[in-house]
Amino acid sequence: MLQAVPGTAEQTAREAATADAPGQAPVMSLGRRDIHSPDDYGIALPDWLRTCIEHVPPGAGESCPTDTEALLSAAFDFAFQLHDGQVRASGEPYICHPVAVADLLRDIGASAGVIAAGFLHDVVEDTDVTPEEIEQHFGAEVRGLVEGVTKLGGIHFTNKTEAQAENLRRMFLAMASDIRVVLVKLADRLHNMRTLGALKPEKQQRIARETREIYGPLANRLGIGRFKWELEDLAFKILEPEAYRDVQQQVSSKRSDREQRLGVTAGILSNKLASVGLHECEVSGRPKHLYGIWNKMQRQQKAFHEIFDVAALRIICPNVESCYRALAVVHDTFRPIPGRFKDYIGLPKPNGYQSLHTAVIGRHRPIEVQIRTSEMHRVAEFGIAAHWKYKEGGSPAATGADAERFNWLRQLVDWQKDGVGEDSGDFLRSIKEDLFDEEVYVFTPGGDVVGLRNGSTAVDFAYRIHSEVGNHCQGVRINDRLCPLATPLQNGDFVQILTSKSAHPSLDWLNFVATPTARNRIRQWYKKSHREENIQRGTDMLERELGRDGFDALLNGEAMAKVARRCNLVGTEDLLAAIGFGGVTLHQVLNRLREELRLATAATAPVLSNEELARNLNQQSEQQSSAPSPSHGGASPILGLEGLEYRLGGCCSPLPGEAIVGTVALGNHGITIHRQDCSNLGSVPVERRLPVRWNPQLSDEQRRRYPVQLRIEVLDRVGVLKDILTRLSDHRINVSDARVRTNPGKPARIDLRVELISAEQLGTTMDQIRSMADVLDIARTGIGS
Repeated sequence: MLQAVPGTAEQTAREAATADAPGQAPVMSLGRRDIHSPDDYGIALPDWLRTCIEHVPPGAGESCPTDTEALLSAAFDFAFQLHDGQVRASGEPYICHPVAVADLLRDIGASAGVIAAGFLHDVVEDTDVTPEEIEQHFGAEVRGLVEGVTKLGGIHFTNKTEAQAENLRRMFLAMASDIRVVLVKLADRLHNMRTLGALKPEKQQRIARETREIYGPLANRLGIGRFKWELEDLAFKILEPEAYRDVQQQVSSKRSDREQRLGVTAGILSNKLASVGLHECEVSGRPKHLYGIWNKMQRQQKAFHEIFDVAALRIICPNVESCYRALAVVHDTFRPIPGRFKDYIGLPKPNGYQSLHTAVIGRHRPIEVQIRTSEMHRVAEFGIAAHWKYKEGGSPAATGADAERFNWLRQLVDWQKDGVGEDSGDFLRSIKEDLFDEEVYVFTPGGDVVGLRNGSTAVDFAYRIHSEVGNHCQGVRINDRLCPLATPLQNGDFVQILTSKSAHPSLDWLNFVATPTARNRIRQWYKKSHREENIQRGTDMLERELGRDGFDALLNGEAMAKVARRCNLVGTEDLLAAIGFGGVTLHQVLNRLREELRLATAATAPVLSNEELARNLNQQSEQQSSAPSPSHGGASPILGLEGLEYRLGGCCSPLPGEAIVGTVALGNHGITIHRQDCSNLGSVPVERRLPVRWNPQLSDEQRRRYPVQLRIEVLDRVGVLKDILTRLSDHRINVSDARVRTNPGKPARIDLRVELISAEQLGTTMDQIRSMADVLDIARTGIGS
């Protein structure tokens, strides 16, 4: 086992192993100190990890250990050394996070390789270790898993949406190669959600929203109920705090009555089951998670007391036959509610979930009952982690029932490969739509079940089967009757697609298809079939903006090629085709082209620090302020002050479009204009306030620019101020002052004074800055604060 090293990760010594085979890369070695017991690490460890460390003698697992306990001990020790000295935002040692992730993975029955990846999932991103060194120590399997969950590094994104989309593209591609990657990612996200309280509220909101929109549905898609429920509840607590507290209080207020009622009902059912020979069936109460209750209240527009499945029972049976016998007993004992029975054993959900669901009138109140085998229960809790075949790794099954289960992932990855150049926002929207559970289940002519989104049509069905079936679809038979392609499919329909080699997609289909897969495939077919037209159209559009000479100069240049790669395109021709088709907008391409040209120019110029750049900007601003300012004519921008001297309050810096009020200063100091929500107005008596308003009749030539102070918190890196100034310059925003404050190991603070013409422009400007990848927070402050 690798030994722990004192001090920080930066003090870690890397030495070449002396016993390496000839021609083989040396295995990285870390510093050593003897570990005699788990207590020597100085942190709380789960019992199973303590047992591994106690059973594995020092020195075992130096390279690619095969024994489970040796692998887990070595992976933990390796991560412990590399994260030594690092702390989380909460102040606890960073190593506590990888340990918690590994513990979650063990709880759902993940294999040793996956648990080892849980220990190591952050070392490539947060330390100097390379994937090659991970492979040298722990083998190719663990390396692949760690790389699959490592965020993209070394790439500068223009906004958070682009960064989020690219990291998700990477994760889904890794999942297609080894589905177990997502187990590590979900465990990582769950522990981060549990410890989110140490972060700022804005960041909590962003992470919680991503969790609810992507990671909760992803856990559901993979059938990992244990992760899904907690992820949803934690996100619910942050995004809807008042609703969360309300549901929590209502659930808690009548818990004792509900548990007593459930206990009596469970006892009645247990006796009935035993009387017919079903002694092995176990009846227990089933907790409902808070987000599920609230979501049902919203979806059905019902109050809490109208949701009858807050209380639920679960019956675990030894086999499938006893499940159906138990269902008969339930319906014989209590009156079933019509329309509430669902057979997910005979017709499993696409994520593998199986159970019988029914609802009955219990002791004067409705109650929901689930019936399943112990194996079905294990799959419902752990999803893909419960399947032995995924313990070994590899891509999701391509045949049999698993082909449909992971069809969404295959089609998503295929679209990523074929649909290069798609806008990051479109990609994120498609992911969010594709991850949500299907609601309509139909049959192929061969009797196979296909799950689709509610409202799907025959075209959606055709593309779910295969892209070529969709591209050559010309008609459909639903339940042996010819129907229009736009006919919405219903549960239980038998669907037969009629194809022809001469048939091809119609753009009219985009008006009625319901799934992202179908929409994307239709667009891709048109892009490929009209490629030459699209290239010419994109060329004309770009040439009009750049001019003939400028276009020719840039056409085959490196800047244009880099823009194409940033748009997930192979080359310049693909970029022109994407512009012509509308896959990327001309505005996006021009902005990225300007940025690449600026970066190329800056590469040959000396690199200025953020502080030096701020000083240069302030000197230029002072020179400009000494020049006479142009006159805007005689029209006053503020009505109600004609002929009076006034100034704008630096405490709140009002802008046209905001409600304002004038205050009369004591002495001969004129009128001060404040925003009506300015905190300083509280100390001004009502009799010294004047009703004023902005003049809405000013022409564009008469509109003035007003100073506004912004405080921006950013990741401290060289060039971040320049990126912000470039973004403002692109939108013709003048910056009159910039100041930078830095503290080692903490985010930097940038104070900018910008000149704006309206409150609307302020909102747009703050949104543009907030969307940048390095920006953590932005706020409006008073001038000079």
